[in-house]
Amino acid sequence: MPEEVRAVLELHDLRAAYDARPPYQRNDYVGWIERAVRPTTRISRIAQMLDELRAGEGYMGMAWSPRRARRRRTE
Repeated sequence: MPEEVRAVLELHDLRAAYDARPPYQRNDYVGWIERAVRPTTRISRIAQMLDELRAGEGYMGMAWSPRRARRRRTE
């Protein structure tokens, strides 16, 4: 993980929320941020990631929410 991303996650106390996301999402966020050519694009992508992590739902502008644990049926 790039130092800049790690630092901003820790600054906003969102590292645990980031780590709780599925591996494909963590990888996609980092790649998406790293591929930004302009600094303003990079900043806006980081801000979007932080907003989605803070909300606990959403993923790169798409609908997403964490799966809830299934309840076992007892018969």
